[in-house]
Amino acid sequence: MSKSKTIVYLEALFAVIVWGGSFIATKIAVEQISPVSVVWMRFAMGIPILLFAVFARKQFAFPKGNEWAYFALLGFLGISFHQWLQSNGLQTSQATTTAWIVASSPVFISILAWLILKEKLSLIQIAGIVLAMLGVLVVVSKGEFASIALGNFGTIGDFLILISALNWAVFSILSRRGFQTHPSTRLTFWVMTLGWLITTVAFVVGKNYTEVTLLDSRGWWAMIFLGIFTTGLAYIAWFDVLSQLPAAQSSAFLFLEPPASMIVAAIVLFEKITWASIIGGVVIILGVWLVNKK
Repeated sequence: MSKSKTIVYLEALFAVIVWGGSFIATKIAVEQISPVSVVWMRFAMGIPILLFAVFARKQFAFPKGNEWAYFALLGFLGISFHQWLQSNGLQTSQATTTAWIVASSPVFISILAWLILKEKLSLIQIAGIVLAMLGVLVVVSKGEFASIALGNFGTIGDFLILISALNWAVFSILSRRGFQTHPSTRLTFWVMTLGWLITTVAFVVGKNYTEVTLLDSRGWWAMIFLGIFTTGLAYIAWFDVLSQLPAAQSSAFLFLEPPASMIVAAIVLFEKITWASIIGGVVIILGVWLVNKK
């Protein structure tokens, strides 16, 4: 059923602002419990909401044959490993820095598509890749260009977030086949579910369930935001956007996610908005735009 453009635009804004706030909520949560616990609790809350959406859209179906192994691989890369990298990274990386680095993921996707899938890169796209990487250097070094020359810039968390961006590119390339044969809601549900089950092994073996009582009210609000809003409602809203808007229009909204993170981080975590973050972020967005330019 077609919705008015106003409602679709509001859903898009809701999704990107919530996803932008996820880095702040994660940073709050990992100050109180381990990254494994954060990932496990987040998806334990969000998956039932996504399951409801799958049934509401009459898209529920079990994977067949070797699809179980394929979805499990996607679940490990896209949920277990990816979220573990980001949660660990946010222990030492700023939420603003994380948001800008994550925004560079399309650049890694284009590079991998060129290397693995033999997709061609135009001169404009190559220029975009170079620009985006320069932007990441500016953001991570916080504008201290002398530290770039010495090679001692950024935190351990910054590098974990950078690895997560590369990992997301691998996940995105591998998931293309699944999106050709499954609706996005169903594929996302199974990837999240199997990734959560993999995380459950680490959660139980490490006895991380004992950490739940360590959360105070601020920590619980952060987890509720991550589970219900970020993992559940935002994905449902975004699937509506993808079904109603052309790809170019919907992807344009994602450029708002890092600025939203920067503003929320300044308000909630008192992170400073620096010229290095703004200039580096703008350069990253420009580079990503050139990479996606047809």
